[in-house]
Amino acid sequence: MKMLIAVIKPFKLDAVREALADIGVQGMTVTEVRGFGRQKGHTELYRGAEYTVDLLPKIKLEVALAPDMVERALEAIQKSAKTGQIGDGKIFVYDLDQTVRIRTGEAGVDAV
Repeated sequence: MKMLIAVIKPFKLDAVREALADIGVQGMTVTEVRGFGRQKGHTELYRGAEYTVDLLPKIKLEVALAPDMVERALEAIQKSAKTGQIGDGKIFVYDLDQTVRIRTGEAGVDAV
């Protein structure tokens, strides 16, 4: 099993969710997070005063996948989340040692 974590721009959530559903991803966890990357935030103008926004709002998606679905999921997220601008996000893939569905006791790929 693999755990795929994607950090994307908030307005891209629906497009990414639909792209993942189209390839057969059955579930995901979505969390609103804040962070920064290489751009270290940005400056904004509010009522004539300039201020720095250090932590930008982002969406974190967590998806547990069978190993054979990882490449398709990576492609789907990259295509649907890309704007071509700084801050499009990142995708991380981890090994997932064990998965258990609490209700039924199913384990591994069956639990997803």
